[in-house]
Amino acid sequence: MRLTQLTRLNPHPPITWLLSAVAWLGLGLVLGLPLLGLLPVVSIGLNPIGWQMLWSDPQTLPALKLSLFSALSSTSLALVLACSLVFLFYPSKVWQRLQQQLPIFLALPHAAFAIGLVFLLAPSGWLVRLIAPLAAWTEPPLWTTTQDPYALSLSLALSLKETWFLFWVLTGLLNQQWLLKQTWVAQSLGYGLWQTGWQILFPQLLSRLAWPLLAVFAYGLSVVDMALILGPSTPPTLAVLAWQWFADPDPNQQLKAHSLALLLMLLLVLGAILAYALYQLLHFSLAHPQGKRQGIRRFGFLKFVLRYTLTLPFWLVLMLILLWSLAETWFFPHRLPAELSLQAWQQARFEPLYQSLLIGVGSVGLALPLSLIWLEWGSRQPAWLYLPLIIPALPFTAAQYQVALTLKLDGSLLAVIWSHLAWVLPYMLLVLTGAYRNLDERLMLTAKTLGYSHWQSCWSIKWRLLLRPILAACAVGFAVSVAQYLPTVFVGGGRIETVTTEAVSLSAGGHRPSLAVQALLQALLPLLGFALSLSLSQWYGRRHPGLN
Repeated sequence: MRLTQLTRLNPHPPITWLLSAVAWLGLGLVLGLPLLGLLPVVSIGLNPIGWQMLWSDPQTLPALKLSLFSALSSTSLALVLACSLVFLFYPSKVWQRLQQQLPIFLALPHAAFAIGLVFLLAPSGWLVRLIAPLAAWTEPPLWTTTQDPYALSLSLALSLKETWFLFWVLTGLLNQQWLLKQTWVAQSLGYGLWQTGWQILFPQLLSRLAWPLLAVFAYGLSVVDMALILGPSTPPTLAVLAWQWFADPDPNQQLKAHSLALLLMLLLVLGAILAYALYQLLHFSLAHPQGKRQGIRRFGFLKFVLRYTLTLPFWLVLMLILLWSLAETWFFPHRLPAELSLQAWQQARFEPLYQSLLIGVGSVGLALPLSLIWLEWGSRQPAWLYLPLIIPALPFTAAQYQVALTLKLDGSLLAVIWSHLAWVLPYMLLVLTGAYRNLDERLMLTAKTLGYSHWQSCWSIKWRLLLRPILAACAVGFAVSVAQYLPTVFVGGGRIETVTTEAVSLSAGGHRPSLAVQALLQALLPLLGFALSLSLSQWYGRRHPGLN
């Protein structure tokens, strides 16, 4: 008899059935209803009149090119950069330092990062101010570095952010000891860092990166907040175009929006097919290595450039957001503000901050028990749980809006919390699943032999042993909730304001200190969540030194 079967001896059927029903009911309400809401979105999107109007619109084809370019280029570049970090730094002390900085890079919301990049890369941005005295510039140059017509700045921002998401996925995969041993053996046989990574690690990691890469590509296709801040506006990307048409009361525009939402899903499918074909071609080319050693190369300059190219922008972005929030006067070409004051903070609106806190805490408070109950009494490996991370956000959010509209809950705080759960819950499950699998089941078996019920064993032993990953999952879920833009705007009906919606709204204006205050608040909320999670973990570890 297997150990997993032994752990289910002496169950309590009524409690088990009840908790299993709660798990399925919760998942059905959070994910099942929006998936049902996709049916009217798809059915309306199949209307041939909508497709005819869509293709006759002069903005569609240029927007399609921009969306495909930004999504494909950012996904490809993020994969290359994340794998380069693995090839050049795994395993080393630099690798450990990068892992220590990872929570900060992940916690920084996309919209706040995009606003910081505007402060950094714009024609009046800080990088231009650095060289302005050398070039004798008294006015910003007539360059188009942000919101450029080719979506280069948008692609760069997506690449930098998604590199660290893929790096996070890779760190979880590389915790397996057998991969580390293979790396040591290869290097002891004379293979260099890059050759070891390319010929040994990469073929084994690529297949496990399929779903994360699909999620990155889907996000690149449907991102709206970053595209509004950094992307072109005439025409915008497909996602922004669909968002504008969905907000238009004209029935013809609404019809085109539904067709465009369906087009985004079709593009995702075509991208997945193309990626699979490329994977098969790459797998065939790497299947028979020749065994030639290229020698051990240090790659010192490349390591330096790669490391600081990927980390320095995040620190500069945080620094510039902070400086602009305190700047009273900061005219071009001065490198630092002439005067600092708290005027922008005194005039700031803090209602969006309170709304973000309430929605984030509410989302995590509902997602955590549902996640634990699902992992314990539900099915642990259903792929459909991660559909919100893979389906383009815009059609999925449109489906959520259809459900909220049908139930007459649109514009309510409860509906916005429910809409956030579709992303908060999968991310929390993603963090907790690995910890659940690695926990020794003999501990639960021992507890049951001592007379504990399954529920008592979970409450007294398992969940206490898993407190650190549980707190980490809460921090990740809170950060995901704070960063949500589309579901807040759609399901909230424009009546629920958060720091994210406020920052995106202010990005269209010209008062940078006010924009910086909201961007900094948006960045600080997830960082405080991770800091609180770490502090609680350390406090609990000191009180219970035997726990890992």
